[in-house]
Amino acid sequence: MSKTPSVLISGFGDEAAVTKLGIEQVSVFAALGLDYYSLRFVDLGNGIKNVMQLNKREVRSLTRLNQDYGLNVATIGSPIGKIKLKDVNDGTKNPYIAPKKYLTEDVARAIEMAHAFDTKLLRGFSFYHPQTAPPEDYLTEAIDRVGAIAEACGKSDVIFGLEVEANLVGQTGKLLAKMYKKIKHPNLMLIFDGANLSAQGMTTEEVFEEYRAMRNGIGWIHIKDYRTNPSLKQHPQKNKATAPVNEDALTDFVPADIGDSGHEAILRDFRDYLPALEKKLKRMGVPGVFLDLEPHLKKGGQFGGFSGPDGMGVALRALNSLLDYVKIDYRLRDFESVLSVR
Repeated sequence: MSKTPSVLISGFGDEAAVTKLGIEQVSVFAALGLDYYSLRFVDLGNGIKNVMQLNKREVRSLTRLNQDYGLNVATIGSPIGKIKLKDVNDGTKNPYIAPKKYLTEDVARAIEMAHAFDTKLLRGFSFYHPQTAPPEDYLTEAIDRVGAIAEACGKSDVIFGLEVEANLVGQTGKLLAKMYKKIKHPNLMLIFDGANLSAQGMTTEEVFEEYRAMRNGIGWIHIKDYRTNPSLKQHPQKNKATAPVNEDALTDFVPADIGDSGHEAILRDFRDYLPALEKKLKRMGVPGVFLDLEPHLKKGGQFGGFSGPDGMGVALRALNSLLDYVKIDYRLRDFESVLSVR
């Protein structure tokens, strides 16, 4: 009898915390029964900081909190790649940083934080292209820059996960797949995020096509879903968003069991790929295949979102229900595991 495929569930800690305090983040995730969380923004007594800005004392403080609550960092939710590809005035506040400086400072810092929190997984993006032309026009330049990041990660035994997201060169699964195939680096993987596609106006069927295009490169998945406002006169899935997408104006994020991204079909298909992917990741020192909750149930934006402790609980239960339905195993803390954290 074959073993049922399994996943590890994590989530963005700052999504669950009203104050963003480190102790609130680990408390909520421990209470939800999770063993992992992804680190993005956190307050360790000196105000809210991105993980990239943490000093050595703050790293030690958060490491102690993780140990006290039995938590591990699944991924570093860095903003790497969320800068301009070209040094041009495009009407946005996105900065431009020269490639060499970016690699030696920002990318090196993100890799340092991955090592500091004992994770192999570093989330990043595919750069903002000038919005006056289609992303395909800048694919080669983005490939060069992402390839250099993947190479730097490879030298440091870290995996760079490239997330699909609106307004970037890799705004679709098909574009990310082209980048992945061209770069062809073992330390580059892709991150699927259904809401980042459906929020661009894609239908459920179109989202599935984008998932299929990038499936062979997927290293982990963000669980986030979106449902276009049903009060619109036209069919919500026909209300196509136009680029650039105003991420701060997106308000209809929902749990993964009721959105337009079609997570049931995606997870059912992904189930068949889990054993091979899990084996590959474990060979690279990763404990398993992560499904990373990033629900944005109360608020979303360009650099993060918020669900609150209650929203994160709702999002987790929705994911659990889907996983049960498609027959993918997962683990939540039981009595024995609670007693082991003292």
